[in-house]
Amino acid sequence: MSTEGRDPIEPDPESRPSHVSGEADDAGAAAQPPTPPTKKKKHRPLWQEAILLLGIALVLAIVIKAFFVQAFYIPSESMEPGLVKNDRILVEKPSYWGSGTPQRGDVIVFADPGDWLPEAIDNPTQAQRLLEKVGLYPTGGHLVKRVIGVAGDTIKCCDSQGRLMVNGHPLDEKDYTQLDGADCYGPMPTGKAHCDWEIGPVPAGKLFVLGDNRSHSADSSFHACFDSPNCGTDPYVPVDNVVGKVFVLLWPADRFHVLRRPSTFADVPDADEIGSAKWFGVPTDPGTP
Repeated sequence: MSTEGRDPIEPDPESRPSHVSGEADDAGAAAQPPTPPTKKKKHRPLWQEAILLLGIALVLAIVIKAFFVQAFYIPSESMEPGLVKNDRILVEKPSYWGSGTPQRGDVIVFADPGDWLPEAIDNPTQAQRLLEKVGLYPTGGHLVKRVIGVAGDTIKCCDSQGRLMVNGHPLDEKDYTQLDGADCYGPMPTGKAHCDWEIGPVPAGKLFVLGDNRSHSADSSFHACFDSPNCGTDPYVPVDNVVGKVFVLLWPADRFHVLRRPSTFADVPDADEIGSAKWFGVPTDPGTP
């Protein structure tokens, strides 16, 4: 049949198939399904985040104080010249964990072993007491001294050069002590015992401690009461009372430094070594001829 005189048939525009995924459009780009709108993450209010951060900080402070590091301050001049009154120090607690014990020469912080602090050093406010409990304020009721003798040691003051002797070995302490005109390194006792005393052996589980400012330190030599044997005080510090070893002078910043054990203590023989030396007839006091 002839189609002349008839209009050509055009497809219905609305009946044309639409593009499907993967087919190219007129611009040559593949058609993609519409992207669903993203949901915005809801943030906590600022005040809630501040409380959360404060809580985390307090928990960390308590854990650190309980197990690792605690801040203290120096309440007197007894540890001059190295540690001055009101200095802030950090005490390392893990140093004596397990089988570790304080060593000769260590500077330690310990709880009052009994009437060594007859009256309060300070009178903190309630806010300071709260900060003290979480380790953010230096704790009171403690003392700081240097370990001179451990269990079994015998300490004598002094040799012909005014040096303390531990198990017969003289200590060279001029680099870290202060004498204020005294003529020996153990002058805290008064009267005849000023530079002529001996104590020991140190009992098991105890320490003999001295302040570095030997003329102004109510330490083991002071509580030994050499001139009054019945004074009723114990000159030794129980190891169980020790909080830890001082390892950093934190403040003031211009004197910040790490504390190290003086090398003079490295050559001190143990008490059992002294016994063996005496048995074999070896001289045990290199400080005397």
